[in-house]
Amino acid sequence: MARLFRSAWRQYRSVPIVYRIGAAFVLGALVGLGVGQPATSLQPVGDLFVRLLEMIIVPIIIFTLLMATRELSPKNLGKVGGQVVLLYIATTAVAIAMGLGMSNLINPGAGMTVEQTDVQTEQTPSLVDQVFNIVPENPFAAIAEGNILAIIFFTLIFGLGMTMVRAEVEPDSAVRNGIDTIFDVVDAGAEVMFKIVWGIMEFGVLGVFALMAALFGEVGVQAISAYFTLSLTLALAIGLQISLVYLLLIIRGAVGASPVAFLRGIKEALITALSIRSSTATLPVTMSDADENLRVEERVYGFSLPLGATINMDGTSMYLGIVAVFAANMAGVSLTLVEQFTILLTALLASIGTAGVPSASLVMMTAVLTQVGLPLEVIGMIAGIDPLLDRLRTMNNIAGDLAVTTVVAKWNDAIDLSSGVWTETPVEFSEESVSVSDND
Repeated sequence: MARLFRSAWRQYRSVPIVYRIGAAFVLGALVGLGVGQPATSLQPVGDLFVRLLEMIIVPIIIFTLLMATRELSPKNLGKVGGQVVLLYIATTAVAIAMGLGMSNLINPGAGMTVEQTDVQTEQTPSLVDQVFNIVPENPFAAIAEGNILAIIFFTLIFGLGMTMVRAEVEPDSAVRNGIDTIFDVVDAGAEVMFKIVWGIMEFGVLGVFALMAALFGEVGVQAISAYFTLSLTLALAIGLQISLVYLLLIIRGAVGASPVAFLRGIKEALITALSIRSSTATLPVTMSDADENLRVEERVYGFSLPLGATINMDGTSMYLGIVAVFAANMAGVSLTLVEQFTILLTALLASIGTAGVPSASLVMMTAVLTQVGLPLEVIGMIAGIDPLLDRLRTMNNIAGDLAVTTVVAKWNDAIDLSSGVWTETPVEFSEESVSVSDND
């Protein structure tokens, strides 16, 4: 019996994890639709999967960012950081414009009316507050609270400080040796964390199955059909954003690489994002794809991906614009070009402060709708189908993070286009492949 079990396990493991997760996604949805409400009892299994991923977010960010600063001088860090931030802002602005354009074409919500709904909203922080929140009053409190932007800021400052001191002291000094030791420990910690990722993704097959079964068991097909035009508008806008901006303009045009190879290299991250709808929780898988499949060096992806998981919310920003048009149509008003431009600016600023966690956009909708005087009742009306749409938005966010990371790596000679998915033989997601390379 034990031999039979081991044989079955080896055959199961021989199937790439991405296909197993994809099958779990489909089977879970079918079970949820077929069984109905009882399928929601599987929710704790899915919640455990998400909790496991959330458990390793902070250590992975700290380890990989510190390793990134080891490879970067202050001059190069400023160059790479500037390119990453500017591209994130540019792609987000394009995403919002894409969403508004598609909304004007399809007119989601037309013919419906707003019903009064009790909506619990939170006070949206001002831009000044968002900027000040990046600088932690207490770095250890920021780590305990999971304040990602504050963690990124302090880790970069600390890592850059070590790099500067290391370059100024004598090669054989105790300070230089101590800093090298810290970097070696961080390197070992990163290897350990990526090994843990592999184990979590194995459990993720069950986790994704449970999440899909619980979701469709709870809402059924009604959640899809109730706001079909809203879902269609978002899906088409995301399709255009990924195909035209990420694949055609960035990967084919700026990188000069194959869009098909790029998609093959990021499929694990896309499926994970689609399953758990969290950019930050997907971060370990995103980093693994950038490292092992896209062959991007850690000095780039160790900075760009944690930052992107926090501020690069292309899908979320696009959705904020679509919901604004949706709300306007339901209220029976037409948005002027000036109002739509105001929506673009508000959504762009709001997205920077939107955490990469499930349905955080519901809070930021308050700022966008209030800015142009639209009914906040819409927030309560779409909250029921938001978990489904949030999956599409998160997938878009992850694709944007990896596209920007790839082109910045290309500009800084930090990518190997002669290996990984860029060659004829794809790299599979396995126990051996989920690790941090030595930038070879």
